[in-house]
Amino acid sequence: MPTIAVFYGIMIRMYWRDHAPPHLHAIYQGFEALIAIGTGEVIGGQLPPNALRIVQQWVLLRQAELMENWQRGRRREPFEQIAGPEQ
Repeated sequence: MPTIAVFYGIMIRMYWRDHAPPHLHAIYQGFEALIAIGTGEVIGGQLPPNALRIVQQWVLLRQAELMENWQRGRRREPFEQIAGPEQ
C-alpha cells in the first residue's frame, strides 16, 4: 500500500484496488482508520482523538488532491505525494 503523506507521525496510505467510497487509510501508533475523502468521516477503524482531528482537518484541506489520487488509483497510475498540513 503506497504511502502518500507522512506528518506528525501519521502515515496516510491508499490502495490501488480499494473499495468505494473514496477513502484513505490513516495509521498512527498501532491504530488505523479509514477516512472518507468527501466528508472526513471515519468509515472504519479508529485513531486517538487528537490524531483523528488532525487527519480530518487535513483531508478537508487536501480534498481535491486526494480525490485526484483516488482517480489515479482507479486508472492504476502511480499516486502523487501530498503535502502535510504544515506545508
